[in-house]
Amino acid sequence: MTGPRDVVFTFSYETYADAVARGMMRPPDRILQTLLGADQVGGVLVANPFRSLPSVLSRRLRRTDPGLPSGPRRALITPTRLARADPVDVGRIVRSYRGYDAALRERARSLGIRRPAVITTNPLVAAFCPFGWASAVTYFGRDDWLSSAARQAYWPAYRAAYRQIRESEIAVAAVSQEIIDRIDPLGPSAVIPNGVEPGEWRGQAPPAPAWLAGIPTPRAVYAGTLDQRLDTEGIAALAADRPELQIILAGPAPDPEYVAALRGIPNVHVHGGMGRAELVATLRNCQLSLVAHRRTPLTEAMSPLKVYEYLAAGLPVVSVDLGPIRRADDRILIAASTAEMGPLTDRALAGGGLTEDERSAFIDSHAWSSRHEAILSLALRSGLLHRSEEFLPAV
Repeated sequence: MTGPRDVVFTFSYETYADAVARGMMRPPDRILQTLLGADQVGGVLVANPFRSLPSVLSRRLRRTDPGLPSGPRRALITPTRLARADPVDVGRIVRSYRGYDAALRERARSLGIRRPAVITTNPLVAAFCPFGWASAVTYFGRDDWLSSAARQAYWPAYRAAYRQIRESEIAVAAVSQEIIDRIDPLGPSAVIPNGVEPGEWRGQAPPAPAWLAGIPTPRAVYAGTLDQRLDTEGIAALAADRPELQIILAGPAPDPEYVAALRGIPNVHVHGGMGRAELVATLRNCQLSLVAHRRTPLTEAMSPLKVYEYLAAGLPVVSVDLGPIRRADDRILIAASTAEMGPLTDRALAGGGLTEDERSAFIDSHAWSSRHEAILSLALRSGLLHRSEEFLPAV
C-alpha cells in the first residue's frame, strides 16, 4: 500500500483529556502527537478507554474535555458501558472488549477510515479486540502490567492477553527488552526507549522556581510519581547519611501517607506535581538526580522517562541497579540500593554534570522524533493481521 495510512490509536487507562492536562509528556502522548503530524499518516481515530455512560454524559454537558487538533478524518471516541472498571473475570473481559472493538469499527467507518493500522497501549485491547477490519495491530508497552501490584486482580487477564498477543503474532514495541522478553512475541518486535523533546531542554537554564530557590545546595532531585516504586526507607537512610544533601522529591503523591514519614526529615523536601515548564526549571537548577526505586519486577522492566530528562538537563545521575537504566547511558552511576548511594552522590557532585556540548549531543540523539520513526516503521508495516482464535478464553 502506498500513500498515507489511516491509524487507530488507543490509550490504556487514561484519556486524551488526562494527556492534555499533564502536558502531553508521557510516551503514549508523544506517540499520538507524532501520529497527528506525520506525513505517512492519513485519518486518525483516537480512542479513550472505556468510561461509564453517566460520567461521559455529564462531561459532555459540561463541555470540559479538550478536542483533538483539527484535521481531516480525525475524531476522538470514548466507548461507554455502565461500569467504568473492567470486570475481573477473563471471559467477561473478552466479551467487553469485543464491544469496544465494535464501537471503534463503526466510528472508523463513519470517518471513511479503512483497513487502518492499530496502535494500542492497552494489552487487553491488543489481545481481545478482534480487529478484523484493521490491517495490522501493534501493542506499545511502557510497563509490564503483570508486575503491577495495583492491578493484581487483573493478572489472569494480562497473562491471557500476553499469550494471545504472542500466538497471534501481534507486533510489540516496548520501552525495555524486559517487557519484550516477558511477552515473548512471535510477531515483529522492537525496543524503543523513552526520549526527550529537544525544544524543552535547549538554551540557557531558566530561573529556579521560588520554592526551589529557597532550598540550599547541593540539591538532589527525584522527579516522578511518589508511589510504591519510590524507596522511602532508602531515601530516609540516604538523608541521614548525607545531611548536607538536600533531597527534592518532585511529583504527585497518589497516597499522601506513603511519603508522610519523609516530610519530617529536615533535608528532604516533598513538592507536588508540576507543569512541564516548572519541571524543566526544577531539574536545571539542581546539581544531582536520583533514581531511588525499589527493585521489583515492575521497576526492573521500566525505562524511566526521568533518566532521559535528567541527562537532557545535564545532571549527573545516581541510580539503583536496573537493567534498562544500565543500558540508557554509561555515565549513570549505579548503586546497590538507595540507602547505599552516599559515596556515589559525593563522586557525582565532585565530577559535575554534562558539559553543554555533551548535553546538546544527548538531546539530539535521544529526541522523540527519532524514537517514533521506529514505531511508525513497525506499526505501518505491510501484511495481514493474524488472529489466533485458538488461544482466546471461552466467552
